Amino acid sequence: MAILTMRAAHRALQLHQKNWGTALAAAWHRWCLGWGRRRQREVLRELAEDPHILDDLGITRQQALDEADKPFWR
Repeated sequence: MAILTMRAAHRALQLHQKNWGTALAAAWHRWCLGWGRRRQREVLRELAEDPHILDDLGITRQQALDEADKPFWR
């Protein structure tokens, strides 16, 4: 009986470790996406000062600044 209980506990621990790893990987992925968005919006804010680049992108200065002002999670 004790052996079955130990095996069940071991399986539960393995399952918990797998879920923890998945959650950690998902959190890392979300952080990387947010960091990338943040950096892109910083660059967009810098580009908003050059009308020639904005013409190439096909957006107005106000559109660029509106996008740059968004928080990284959106």
